[in-house]
Amino acid sequence: MVNYKSPRELSVMREAGRVVHNTLERVAAAAEPGISLLELDAIAARCIKEHGARSSFLHYRPRYAPTPYPAVLCLSVNEVVVHGIPTGRTLREGDLLSIDCGAEVGGYHGDAAITISIGPPDEGAARLMETTRHALERAIEAARPGARLGDVSHAVETVGREAGYGILADCGGHGIGTAMHEDPSVSNTGLPGRGLRLREGLTIAIEPMFHEGGDDEGRTLADGWSIVTADGSRAAHFEHSIAVTADGPIILTGP
Repeated sequence: MVNYKSPRELSVMREAGRVVHNTLERVAAAAEPGISLLELDAIAARCIKEHGARSSFLHYRPRYAPTPYPAVLCLSVNEVVVHGIPTGRTLREGDLLSIDCGAEVGGYHGDAAITISIGPPDEGAARLMETTRHALERAIEAARPGARLGDVSHAVETVGREAGYGILADCGGHGIGTAMHEDPSVSNTGLPGRGLRLREGLTIAIEPMFHEGGDDEGRTLADGWSIVTADGSRAAHFEHSIAVTADGPIILTGP
């Protein structure tokens, strides 16, 4: 069932989105060579608490997960596409780090992700990040009343395929609201003109994930959460929670 949000609900979701945005900025600023993923997770926990919000990720357990998620952030390094669990691993110059954060305010959630380079990125990393960010922008532009969900998915896929990147079939976005994951599922691949017709009040998290390898294969690590590229190639992940409105899409997790 798809839940459409009222202007009042969108206002609360905007507050949750601001918490997410501020947390991502603080963590990104602290991410430098020598810092551990657990230290970055602790920074996020403090930031969310300072805003009077609650982590959407900590102890979250969707149906497919073997155990509840044990951290505030998903921190995915290099070949980890998504759902990387923070550990004592320290970052090194040249790493690609995807930072995924969710926060809940007043019973409503915000969810967003960015990918950054630890130190100056090489040419391939810069291209991967810019292309993935561009796919998110194109998909958000497609999320207008009267369009179809397939138009959003197709926008992501078109950018990724034209760049020659791999796209994991089972990784994508989702509806968001009083639950972090709601209907509908928002695939990163799809056909235009197909699927749910978009209407005002729809709130979805759009999250392109591309990797440098040309295939679409991935695997889940023994922790039951971390999804990595099968060929070990680097990945990037960008995400915003957005609302479909009569005036066009509104980013709920922006500054």
